[in-house]
Amino acid sequence: MIYVIRHGQTNLNKDGRLQGRLGLPLNEVGIAQALTLKERLVDITFDHVYSSPQERAIQTAEIATGRKAIVDRRLDVFDLGEADRLRKEEVKFAGPIPDSRVYQGVEEIGSFVKRVFGFMQELQEANGTTDVNILLAGHRCTTGCIGAYFEGIPEDRNILKYSSDNGDYNIYRFGSLNLSS
Repeated sequence: MIYVIRHGQTNLNKDGRLQGRLGLPLNEVGIAQALTLKERLVDITFDHVYSSPQERAIQTAEIATGRKAIVDRRLDVFDLGEADRLRKEEVKFAGPIPDSRVYQGVEEIGSFVKRVFGFMQELQEANGTTDVNILLAGHRCTTGCIGAYFEGIPEDRNILKYSSDNGDYNIYRFGSLNLSS
């Protein structure tokens, strides 16, 4: 089974700001969310634990599993460029992402999907025929993209609909759709 968790809350989440690569560590609520995840996942032995390189994702993975996370840059948060840390209501969007004509450094959505899907394909090739439990810790964008890997890119192209709330998770299995939310 593949457990795809979204990191717990940070002060940037709480303040309604975009949080990319300039993000913050978990706040008290985020730590409590990770501890709740630990309780919910207590009966699961994880064979592999992977995380985005962002501290908030690593913290969530390690608190929830009690294991050291393997950091993989392909699970990193979508690069928001100059829109990072701005209030959501201040940002000019082009669909679900900051408008790259307004903000420099915004990652191209196709390359983002390609890197996350590349990680998932490699993971599936290594583990797709075995009975293992894998935890993947990431962000709204990465957990949404992983959901799209299993369920397909939606017609409206908004992969964020597959993400969970802060400190929550979805379960998948290679070769099948989402098992729970």
